[in-house]
Amino acid sequence: MTRKISRTLVATVAACLLAFSSLGYAQAVDESPSALAMASDAVFIRPALLATTIVGSAVYLVSLPFSLLGGNADEAGEVLVMGPARATFVRCLGCTRTGRKPETIEPANN
Repeated sequence: MTRKISRTLVATVAACLLAFSSLGYAQAVDESPSALAMASDAVFIRPALLATTIVGSAVYLVSLPFSLLGGNADEAGEVLVMGPARATFVRCLGCTRTGRKPETIEPANN
């Protein structure tokens, strides 16, 4: 029974993360990371940030009833889920700031 619940929770969190639209949060980043920074980011930092995003999502789901009663569900979601997700998925490899390289952002047509 517990195994089925944990699988359902993992599948739900994975579906939420896949639905996350990273392009809407893209900001231009002008950094030139070194090869060592890129390698350490890929091997150590991204997996840790992914784990932080997953744990934050679980904590957010558990605390959601209390956040709704307190009126700060949006703030809790931003801090526990969206912030770590942006740092994990919307950041160039080896960069220290969240965002995309300028050449990957399409100009807005007005």
